[in-house]
Order: sequence, then structure tokens, then C-alpha cells
Amino acid sequence: MNTSTAPQGLPVAGSLPEHPPLILAGPTASGKTALALALAERLPIEIISVDSALVYRGMDIGTAKPNAQELAQVPHHLIDIIDPVESYNAARFVLDANRLMGEIRARGRLPLLVGGTMLYIKALLGGLDDIPSASPHVRAMLDARAAAKGWPAMHAELAQVDPLTAQRLPPNDAQRIQRALEVWYTAGRPISDFQRRHREDADSTQNMAAPPGLLLSLEPTDRAWLHERIGLRFRQMMAQGFVDEVLRLRQRPDLHLGLPSIRCVGYRQVWEALDQGQDLDDPKVRTEVAERGAAATRQLAKRQITWLRSMPWRHVLPCDQGIDVDAVARQIRQSANC
Repeated sequence: MNTSTAPQGLPVAGSLPEHPPLILAGPTASGKTALALALAERLPIEIISVDSALVYRGMDIGTAKPNAQELAQVPHHLIDIIDPVESYNAARFVLDANRLMGEIRARGRLPLLVGGTMLYIKALLGGLDDIPSASPHVRAMLDARAAAKGWPAMHAELAQVDPLTAQRLPPNDAQRIQRALEVWYTAGRPISDFQRRHREDADSTQNMAAPPGLLLSLEPTDRAWLHERIGLRFRQMMAQGFVDEVLRLRQRPDLHLGLPSIRCVGYRQVWEALDQGQDLDDPKVRTEVAERGAAATRQLAKRQITWLRSMPWRHVLPCDQGIDVDAVARQIRQSANC
């Protein structure tokens, strides 16, 4: 199989987006939604979500999804578009985002991409990597073997063909073990090879020319400020009924921890606690689970900031020092030539 070419209709590595994108990015809890809504009061924008969790229906509290009032203030896209049992990926996002940007511009409005899923932003700006896409046939084969042998045995198999990846994955990480073996069987090369090349490409971004469009990056000057917001947000989610939301999802027999939706930060920690029989009605247990969720969210935010700082052309907005919304609106108008 020739893995250097994306499937027909998908962007390939190095390709440019069809429309110069206007992007508002930042780590989780940095205030992206609030700023986007404030900008919508000054500009004729429609928001395209760049968030791999907001696509799922029925996952509202744990994803900090915009509420009904916020969704009514300005048109939003790529929110609540699939069921949690389905998968969504960077390739599909690029197709959807390019289509939506064209449609929104045709209406005489400005598409503003808002979110923190950096893989989606990278795919939009630079095209898809040459890593093989998902293979339903290979996945079905791996699922059948895992059902017979168990994921620890599949992990041992992965260690034989890709020891670097196996070393960093726990034996029960079904989703990532499956993906790594899928790449091996599809491409005949370990996924760690593709990831090494990806890191080398990322390291070279300092020398890259700025892509078309505008990348606004909400970044804190003080990480403690962001960490406090993350902790507060998680506690608020627990108070708003996050555990009940996860319990409703657990009532479905087709949902499990191997799915990307249930492995979202926060959902995974609550689901695992319930799997372990922990009593989440106990305030102490709830506090402990909330801290685990907040800790995982802080790690996510750290990765998001690291990625953003590798983009020297980004325009940094210090989110912990107050944002001049009018100045940001002027910057967008200038970039969009309107």
C-alpha cells in the first residue's frame, strides 16, 4: 500500500487550506468561548468548533460545551454532529472545516475557528501526515484477536514489532494498542517511525514561513492562573451533574473505555472510578476523582501550550492579563481584508 498519499479527496502533507483560516486557539480553560462570543458582538462571524470532544452528542457537561444561550448568540458549527459510539478524525475535520469556511464566506460572514484540538489545526494548516488512515478490515481482525486473547497479549505482540510504542503504553490501553498494531499491519512500519518524523517536522516549524490566515493564541503568562481555572471548572462540572452524565452514558451497552469519546479527559477518570466501584456519592471520593480529572486536564493544557509555542507566527493574547477585544476585532478585520 502506498501510504504517502492520503485517500482521495483528503489533503496531503504540506497542502494549504482552501481558505485562509482565522483561528482562535488556546489551552483548555483559557477563555476561548468567552472571547469568541465577545468578538461576535463586533464582527459578523460564525464559529467553527475545533474541538474533538464537542462533536459528540450527549456529552455536554464534561466537554464544557457552550450552553443553549451561547449557542443562540452566534451560529456554531461542528458541535453535536455525531454519536459517542462514532469516530471523528483530523481528515474529516479538514474536509468539514474547508466546506464550512467556503459556505460562511459565501454568506458574506467571517468563519472563526475556535478550539484547542491542535492536531486538527495542524492538519488544516499543513495537511495530513502520511500515517495510514483507519482500516475497518484490520481493526475488525484486531478486535477479534483481542476478544480471544485480551489486550495485554496484544500489548505483548506490539512489543515485538514496535517496542518504543509498547514501552509507553499500559497493557490495557486498547485504543492506542489497536491503532499501533493497525499501522504496523497496514504500513509494515511501526507507528513510532511516523511519530518520530512528526516530531522532527514539529522541531523544524521555527524555520517555516507563516501560513496564510491568522492564528490568535490565548496563552497565560502565569501557569498557576490557568491551573486554578482548570480546577475550578472541574469542580463546577461535578456540581452541575457530570457524574450523572457519565452514568447515563454507561447505561448504553455500546459505549466503553476503548472509544475515543469515553477516553476524553474527565470522562475517562469518572468512568474508571465507576468501573472500580468507587462511591461517587462520597464527597471525599468525588474530590479525589475531580483532582484526577483536573490533573489530566492540566497535562492536556501543557501539551496544548507546547504546541502553540512551536508556532512562531502566532499572535499571542495574554489571557490572564485581560484582552482588548476591540483590538483583536481590528486585527481580524485587517487579516480578513474587511
